Amino acid sequence: MAGVTEAAGHVDLAISGMTCASCAVRIQKRLNRLDGVAATVNFASEQAAVSFDPAKVGMADLVGAVEAAGYHASLPEAGRDDGDPARPYLTRLALATVVSVPVALLAWMAALRFPGWQWASLGLATPVVAYGGWPFHRAAALNARHGVATMDTLISIGTLAAWTWSVVVLTAGLDEGVYFDAATLITALVLLGRYLEARAKRRSGDAVRALLELGPKEAHLLRDGHEVLVPIGQLQAGDRFVVRPGEKVATDGVIETGHSTLDCSMITGEPVPLEVGPGQEVTGATLNVSGRLVVRATKVGSATALAQVAGLVAQAQAGKAPVQRLVDRVSAVFVPVVIGLSLATLAGWLLLGGVGPTAAFSAAIAVIVIACPCALGLATPTALMVGTGRGAQLGIVIKGPEVLEQTRKVTTVVLDKTGTLTEGRMEVVALVPGEGVGEQELLRLVAAAEDASEHPIARAIAGCGRQRLGRLSAAEGFNNSAGQGVEAVVDGHQVIAGRRSQGRGPGVALAPTLLAKAEELEEGGATVIAVTSDGQVLGLVALADRVKPTSRQAVAELRALGLTPVLLTGDNERTARAVAAEVGIERVVANVLPDGKAAEVRRLQEVGEVVAMVGDGINDAPALAQADLGLSIGTGTDIAIEASDLTLVSGDLRAAAYAIALSRRTLATIKGNLFWAFAYNVVAVPLAIAGVVNPIIAAASMAFSSVFVVSNSLRLRRFRPARSVA
Repeated sequence: MAGVTEAAGHVDLAISGMTCASCAVRIQKRLNRLDGVAATVNFASEQAAVSFDPAKVGMADLVGAVEAAGYHASLPEAGRDDGDPARPYLTRLALATVVSVPVALLAWMAALRFPGWQWASLGLATPVVAYGGWPFHRAAALNARHGVATMDTLISIGTLAAWTWSVVVLTAGLDEGVYFDAATLITALVLLGRYLEARAKRRSGDAVRALLELGPKEAHLLRDGHEVLVPIGQLQAGDRFVVRPGEKVATDGVIETGHSTLDCSMITGEPVPLEVGPGQEVTGATLNVSGRLVVRATKVGSATALAQVAGLVAQAQAGKAPVQRLVDRVSAVFVPVVIGLSLATLAGWLLLGGVGPTAAFSAAIAVIVIACPCALGLATPTALMVGTGRGAQLGIVIKGPEVLEQTRKVTTVVLDKTGTLTEGRMEVVALVPGEGVGEQELLRLVAAAEDASEHPIARAIAGCGRQRLGRLSAAEGFNNSAGQGVEAVVDGHQVIAGRRSQGRGPGVALAPTLLAKAEELEEGGATVIAVTSDGQVLGLVALADRVKPTSRQAVAELRALGLTPVLLTGDNERTARAVAAEVGIERVVANVLPDGKAAEVRRLQEVGEVVAMVGDGINDAPALAQADLGLSIGTGTDIAIEASDLTLVSGDLRAAAYAIALSRRTLATIKGNLFWAFAYNVVAVPLAIAGVVNPIIAAASMAFSSVFVVSNSLRLRRFRPARSVA
C-alpha cells in the first residue's frame, strides 16, 4: 500500500502470508499480547497498523511476533509495486483447470469411461491436489503447528480427504464411489476464487497507488544560475527549481519568479486552472499549464501535501470500522465450528441417515468446503479501501473507518463563515465617490495612503488600486491608528481613511446621500471605509469577504442529505445574517469566540443533535474536535485539518456534501456485504449438512461468495457526487 507512517510509536507493517480473515485475527492477537502495543490487522490491505511504546518494544519485537505466528512482516516502501498479487495463482490455476475437466467428464459421463479410468483419474488428480493445492496445504500445516485453523485448513482437509478416500476405495477394491473429480474441481474453483479475489483486492487499492505515482520523478534544480536535472529524491527544502510549461511541479514550494496557471485537479478535484505568481504557494505534482516558474522548495518527501494525503488514506484503509469487531469475533471461532459440524454431519448420516459411507462422506466434505469466512473478512475492508480511494480521487480524505459510522447519524451541520462559506479575504466591492469627485481619483488617493499598512482591509484597497491604476503614488507621513484608520500625505493631499462610525467618517460628517449608501452597504454585510482629503469627504470604499460561488449550492445539497445547516461565526450579527441569507441558511449564531464555538457545538449535542462541523481556521479547531464529525477545508490551517475527521482538499464546500454522501454509501456497502456474507453461511452450511449440495457445487459457491463481496465493493469506484447527492 502507501508506505510507512513515520511517527513516534506508530508503524504500518506489510504482512504477507495471510489467506483469510482468521489469519488477520490471529496476527492481531499475537501483536496485542506485547506490552504497550495496540494493533489492528487488515486482511484486504495486508497491513498491520501498530501503535506501540518505544520504551517497551522495538521493531524487531513487532516483526518477531508476526513471524512467530507463521507470517512475514516488513516495512512497506513508499511507491513500491510488488507486482500483480494474482500472478502466483496463475500456473496452478491453469494446471487445475486443464486437468479437472477430463477427470470430471470421466466421473459424470459413463459413456466416456474405459477400463482403468479410475486409475487414470488418480494419475491426473494427484498433481492437482499436490501442486495446485500446495498453498492451502502448506498454510494449513503451518497453522496446525501453531494450534489454529483457518480457511486454508478447511480447503486442505476437504481436498485431501476426497483424494485419500478415493485412493483407499481404489486400492482396497471397495464398492464405493471415488471423489477425484471433487478433489480437482474444488482445488480449481478455490484457486479461481483466490485469483479473482487477489485481482479485485489490488483494484481496490489502485487509487492510493495512483496518487503516489502522480509525483514527478525528476526536477530542474537551479545551481549557480544553471539548470541541473536531478532525481526528485535529491531535492531539499530551500532549493530553487524550474518548472517549465507542461511539466509537473517537483515538490511543495513558493513561487519566486514567473506567472502561470496551474492545473490542480489532482489535489483539489477542481477542473478550473489556478492563476499563480510570485509569493504564492504551489503544491507538488500539480501541472504547470503556461508560463515558466522558479520555485523555492518548502516541503519535500513525506512532508509534501501529496504524500500526506496518500498517507492519511492508507491509514484509513488499514483501520477497521466498528462494525468489523463482530466479524473478527465470528472469524476467530468460525473454522473450528465448521470442522466440528463436518464431523457431526459424517456421524449423523452414518448413524441416523440410513445411507452409505459415500453419501455421508460427500455431505461432510461439502460442509467443510462451502463455509466461507473469507467473505466475512473481506466485507468491511474492501469497501473501506475502495471508498477511501475514491474519496482521494475526489479531493476528500477520510481519516479513519470509524468516521463512516458518524456520517449516518449526523443531523446538523455547523458551518464556519470566513474561508468556508466565503473566500476568506477582503475585496473592494464598491467605490462611492462624493460630490464632484471621480471614482478613479478616490481610488488613487486612498490606495496610496493604505499601501503602507499591513492590515487586511488596507491590503485589499491597495491591491484594488494597483490592479486598476497600475503603479501607486508614494505616501509620506504615514500614520496608522489601531481601530481608527490610516493617515498619509499623497501628492500633497492629507488623506485620512477609516471605518465609518455612527454616521461619521474620520472626523467629518457624511452627506445624506453618502450616509444612506453607507447604511445600505452595511446592511448587505460590507465593511465601509470613509475617505477624506484635506478635510473634505472624498467618498466611501466598501469591502466584503465574497461568498464562494458554490456555497449556496453546497448548502442546498447538505439539506438534500437531511441535514440542518447552522452558520457559526465570530463575525458581527449583521454581516453573518447577510451571508446566511445569500446562501440559504436560517439559523445563525454570531459574535462567537473560539471556545464559544466548541461550547455551541456542545449545546447542540446536549439537546440531541448529532453535529458535523465544517471549518478552516485555528479558531475552528476546538469545535472541529468537539463535533461528532469534523470536516476541515483543505486550504485552511494545519491545526484545523489535524482536529478534523474529514479533509476537503479543494476548499469547495460542496465537497462536504459529497464527503458525507460517499461515507454513507461506503457504510451502506459494508452493511450490504456483511448481510450477504452472513446470509450465505446461514443458508449454505445447513444445505450442505442436509446433503442438498455436493462438494463441487459447494466449492463454486464458496468462491463466488468472496468474489461477490469484493465486486460489490468495487462499485464504489463509480461513485459520482452530483448524482449521489441530488
